[in-house]
This record gives sequence, structure tokens and C-alpha cells, in this order.
Amino acid sequence: MIESHPLEDTHPSPAHRAPLYVETQPTSDRRPRRCSCGCCAVVLTFGVMLGLILSASFFFPSRTNILVLGIDRTPPGTAIGRSDAMILVTVQPLKPYVGMLSIPRDLWVYVPGVGENRINTAHFFAESEHLGMGAAAAVETVQTNFGVDVHYFLRIQFDGLQALVDALDGILIELEGPTAILSAGRHLMNGKTALAFIRDRRGSDDFFRMERGQLFIKAVLNRIQDPRVWPRLPVALATLTAAMDTNIPPWKWPSLGLALLRVGPGGIDARIIGREMVRGFTTQQGAQVLAPDWSAINPVLVEMFGQ
Repeated sequence: MIESHPLEDTHPSPAHRAPLYVETQPTSDRRPRRCSCGCCAVVLTFGVMLGLILSASFFFPSRTNILVLGIDRTPPGTAIGRSDAMILVTVQPLKPYVGMLSIPRDLWVYVPGVGENRINTAHFFAESEHLGMGAAAAVETVQTNFGVDVHYFLRIQFDGLQALVDALDGILIELEGPTAILSAGRHLMNGKTALAFIRDRRGSDDFFRMERGQLFIKAVLNRIQDPRVWPRLPVALATLTAAMDTNIPPWKWPSLGLALLRVGPGGIDARIIGREMVRGFTTQQGAQVLAPDWSAINPVLVEMFGQ
């Protein structure tokens, strides 16, 4: 804020005081017309520049990094909860390239404003203190530890995924091996089964759970490409919109969607921060967490995000 300063006390001489009223000549009727034309020119120039910027963003889009957060059950009307799933997505529309890197929720990192803690607590602490700040805190935590510029976030309530799958009349998932609740093979899952599939922890660890989450995402993308499901898409989109919030601007969606369409679900570079990239240990408080091995993680970040 600029600090105001007291005016100096000045006393102009009456001899030099300007007259209160000055005779002026009538203005030409052309002057307002020139001003109007000048204003129109400024507006037109601004409009052209804005159009060029938006066109460049659409036709020559740059890399976009998005942090996708899956939030566990929260009090009604809030988003207070731990980010039970964290997926760092990168999209390069011109290549095209779409990659997603799943981050273990128990990864022990520095959480800005909190200190060393599980990475999934960043959202919880910030959202509990200030409603609406959880996603920004999660983004800051990922940027601080991974050194990747995160441009946007997309936050979704897990319970909303059940309604999404039901709106699509189910999804198909192929399992190479059995899980605690499903046998190996192809399964048509309804919303309840799909939600249990991605959240189940019995007989597996968080690494298997991250892989199941990626299978779910690909299954949803495959489903919406089926022409027989297209009549259901308006309801499915409304269901998804009700379960999520994001700061991705509307003008960004066409280029992101086109890149995803060109790549296809099978072309997504899907990876996880796996067992070989972390080391399990127990904190002084007795919590079992995962210490990141940055010598193993950083090469993956360079390959996927160019950083």
C-alpha cells in the first residue's frame, strides 16, 4: 500500500491565481465521433488479440499437468477428507501424449505448513483449517516434492464414482489375476462393485490398489467410446459434474478431450510409484509409511513430465 504524505502548505499570490472561469470555444461536432472511432479501434484490437491468444491455446496447446484427487467420505457439504487417491496426469495435445502417475498415499514427504507427513494428509489439514483450500495444498505439496509444475486440479468424491458407473450402465474390467472379491477374467461391474473394487484393501497393498484405480479409469474411458452408451452420456456427465470440482477453465477442455480421444485408453502411459521406488519404515509415532527413493523416481518424472 502506498503511504500518503501530507500536502505542503502553499499560498499562491493573488496576482498569479488562475481565473475561476475560462471562456472556451464550442467543440466541433466531429470530436466525439473521432473519440468513438478510437474507442472502437481499441476494443477491436483487444478482441483480435484475445482471439489470437485463445486460438493459439487451442491449436497450439502446451503441456498441461493436472493433479487428480480422489477424496474419501467427508461430512455432507464439505470436501474435508484425505486424498485417498492421487494421480498426476500430463497431457501434450500436439504429440499427442497422455500419461498418469499414481502416487502412494503413504508416501512420507514434506507438507508445506505442516512438516514431514503422509502426502495424503496435505489435503485434509488444509481443508479442515480453511474450506476450499485442500486441493491447493495438495498441489503445492506435489510441486514442492516432485518438482513438477501442476497447472490444475480435479477433485472427485469416491462415492460419486458409484453413481457414474451406474449412469453408464456398468463398466467392463479384465482381471489377469484374482482379487479378494473377484476372480480372474472379464467382469461387468455395476457402481457398487466397481467402487468396492478400487477401494478394497484385503489381501493386497496400496500398490495393487493404485493399479486397480488405473484399470477403473481406462474402463470408464472405454465405456464412453461405445456408441451404444452415447445416449447415456448426458446423464453420466451430469453425475460426474455433481461429484467433482476443478479449476480447469472451460476453454481448456476441448484440447484435453481431443488429445485423449486421439491417444485412446490403450495409449495412455499409465505408471505408478512402485515398490522399487520406495522404502518402508516406521516413524517415531509408530506409523508405517513409505520413504521415496528419488534416485528411482526422478528418471520417471523426466520421462513423463520433462522435469
